[in-house]
Amino acid sequence: MSVGNAIYLDDLHVDQTFSSGEFPLDAQQIIDFARQFDPQPFHLDDAAARGTFFKGLAASGWHTAAITMRLLTECLPIGSGVIGAGGDIQWPRPTRPDDVLHVVCKILEIQPSKSKPDRAMVTTECLTLNQHDEVCQRMVSKLLVMRRPSEPGTPA
Repeated sequence: MSVGNAIYLDDLHVDQTFSSGEFPLDAQQIIDFARQFDPQPFHLDDAAARGTFFKGLAASGWHTAAITMRLLTECLPIGSGVIGAGGDIQWPRPTRPDDVLHVVCKILEIQPSKSKPDRAMVTTECLTLNQHDEVCQRMVSKLLVMRRPSEPGTPA
């Protein structure tokens, strides 16, 4: 992220929407992530997965969340970083091999800090969608967002 593209609290408003680029996912990526972080049969082997709840190979929800974070940092380039302060995550449908994911993030609420005027809690809803615009993940989270730093020599 270049500094010129960075956004700050001052740049955000309720109902503002940010959209990411795309992230193609294949079976090998799903298996590689699962081997390291979520080694369950429905994430590791398509044949084994067919006999499970998922009826076929499915990405770990945490893999979908990690991809979401990657896409979110690209489409929401907060100058102070995407700093999470809690939230809720749901996976209404599995992410599958050959899905092409993208994220749409909407600002739901901006709650300025009463004690620290340089920051606010920003509530967002981020939908991770596949190529059919089906929701694979819904995440509502609170982000700590800072105001734009003042230029040297100007009053804060």
